[in-house]
Amino acid sequence: MAREELTRLTGQAGGPECDDDDCPNVYRTKSGSFVIQGDVSDAFTAPAGEALVEIPEHVLRETVRALGW
Repeated sequence: MAREELTRLTGQAGGPECDDDDCPNVYRTKSGSFVIQGDVSDAFTAPAGEALVEIPEHVLRETVRALGW
């Protein structure tokens, strides 16, 4: 799936830490699921086929606002 096929819910304003789409973000797929972009986390070992990412609280708050929840 290409990034262009996703709806970006966060990071629209950009900023000094978000050039080149390299900051934590939340995207929504056409099927309604979410794709999370963040720093790789080693909090615990995820099951095979899964990964852990860490994103700041403000990104989750921005996601909730974008969805109108």
